[in-house]
Amino acid sequence: CCEYTGVDPSNVDVMMGTFTKSFGGMGGYVAADRGVIESLRRDCAGSAYHGSLSPVVCQQIISSFKVIMGEDGTSIGRRKLTALRDNSNYFRMRLSDMGLHVLGNYDSPIMPVMLYNPTKIAAFSRECLKRGLAVVVVGFPA
Repeated sequence: CCEYTGVDPSNVDVMMGTFTKSFGGMGGYVAADRGVIESLRRDCAGSAYHGSLSPVVCQQIISSFKVIMGEDGTSIGRRKLTALRDNSNYFRMRLSDMGLHVLGNYDSPIMPVMLYNPTKIAAFSRECLKRGLAVVVVGFPA
């Protein structure tokens, strides 16, 4: 996000993200100064009751970063990110054209679509899957 918005990461107090959706792995990360990290480790249930990432998942994430950054000697990562951005923007535009209330930002593949009726969530997921579109549905208050 810092690179995308032109923000210097040294100006951000806490950075966090997920490896689950982005990399098909599990878990995530929090990066901050030592005091914040020590407090999180001491006071957060997730730190106390959750297991660490497996070496296989860690390697999967590292390998993904290398492809994205071009350290594998190819431009596959750059091309895939460009295609993901372009496809996401097209999809978002078409959803909006259909009259759906789509939240979030352009250039992001994460598109919250507001259904406003909890009973429609499962049917929406099934109808998308019938059309070859895999979606993750979440109901309030998640």
